[in-house]
Amino acid sequence: MRYPILAAAMICAPMAQAQAPVLTVYTYDSFASEWGPGPQIEQAFEARCGCDVQFVTAGDGAALLSRLRLEGTRTRADVVVGLDTSLTAMARATGLFAPHGLVDVALSLPNPWSDDVFVPFDWGYFAFVYDRTKLTDVPDSFTALAAAPDDLKIVIQDPRSSTPGLGLLMWVKAAYGDRAADIWEGLAPHIITVTPGWTEAYGMFLDGEADMVLSYTTSPAYHVIVEGDDTKAAATFSEGHYMQIEVAARIAGTDQPELAQSFLDFMRSDAAQALIPTTNWMYPATIPAGGLPEGFSAPFGPEQSLLLPEDQANALRDQAVEEWRNALSK
Repeated sequence: MRYPILAAAMICAPMAQAQAPVLTVYTYDSFASEWGPGPQIEQAFEARCGCDVQFVTAGDGAALLSRLRLEGTRTRADVVVGLDTSLTAMARATGLFAPHGLVDVALSLPNPWSDDVFVPFDWGYFAFVYDRTKLTDVPDSFTALAAAPDDLKIVIQDPRSSTPGLGLLMWVKAAYGDRAADIWEGLAPHIITVTPGWTEAYGMFLDGEADMVLSYTTSPAYHVIVEGDDTKAAATFSEGHYMQIEVAARIAGTDQPELAQSFLDFMRSDAAQALIPTTNWMYPATIPAGGLPEGFSAPFGPEQSLLLPEDQANALRDQAVEEWRNALSK
């Protein structure tokens, strides 16, 4: 009986030695979902690297950063995909991230970008999405939304766990500054619930539990392109719309530095960027050779793009969260 066991061990030994290196990528849930860009990016990069890409998810981007801060230098991550500019200052302060080392990072963002650690892979504008067959008197500003009839209900995400939720706080803060608390007082009666992440909120909207949901100007494109449904629309707000720029970065303590660097480079390649519009439903950081798919709305111009600098967003975060909490607790 020992000989079969010995033979099996002899066969397995060279197989173990030839095992592909593993690249662990931390990201948010929807990125790695079967409908997100993760599976196709994994397949395409593995074909190039001869490695095994393993995604580890942690809810939305804010929850992702919380996990990284908890793990510290013990983290298994080699690369992190899905933080945004509302979180990069806090992420940078952890000391966990290494300079990306990329040169000539050509981008198609409305605003200039310069960062030696975080590399944008997509971007978009936050917006409230509604069903045009059910809501005809559509608010065109935060003040109009606050003043809407009491039966108009919205669903938003928690800024402590969700990057869209935090983005909404930054949007109100960028548009209204010291008046942000007053805006939240007006919005609070319309908020039926606050979900941990985007997926739960958008699902409630689709199930008819809310009239409007915090999402993106590009969300209706999904319904048009995939479902042939043009009933969903994004409300245009006169204050402008807050930008979300999602970034990738490599962990300084990774034991796969070359693979991690190669993955960052791949994320800005035409092959990866071409996947973003119809899987992550955002604008690619660099417009691919084939352009944007038909049905994708043209982005706003810089005059309608709101974005607080990283350090300012970081300085205002706690105050913005407190204003939001106070309004919703009444």
